[in-house]
Amino acid sequence: MELNTKGRYAVMAMADLAKFGAGEALPLSSIAERQQISLAYLEQLFVKLRRAQLVESARGRSGGYRLGRPAASISVAEIMAAVEEGVRMTRCHGEDATPCVVGQRCLTHGLWDALGEQILAFLDSITLAEVIDGIPAAKQARQAKRVGDQALRIAAK
Repeated sequence: MELNTKGRYAVMAMADLAKFGAGEALPLSSIAERQQISLAYLEQLFVKLRRAQLVESARGRSGGYRLGRPAASISVAEIMAAVEEGVRMTRCHGEDATPCVVGQRCLTHGLWDALGEQILAFLDSITLAEVIDGIPAAKQARQAKRVGDQALRIAAK
């Protein structure tokens, strides 16, 4: 599985902003300090998050960033997409022009592709508010059942 620091750090920073911002603008330096992320790296991520309208910038003495909309309406998948972080389980990058192995897809391509879709669906179903408050156990159980059912369907093929 390929998940780089961009996605993880963007979600961490957005969660920090949701938890400690309370609608007010927070300076990136305070997020960087609490989350132990390089300020320069956060600045790069927040340019992308702002372009995606997930955050708004505020200038002036009490400047910084605040959420662009309520935490309950921002999914983890949106955050990751904003910083160009995909969830890739196959080595072919999902492109027909560059198959897994020379001239064809690998034997397990369908398995890893389906797993990637399940992960993306899960991240899309989790909001920033749920990250802060804790993902409800019922939602975790439903998602685990869906993943298990999907794995059984793939194995049966």
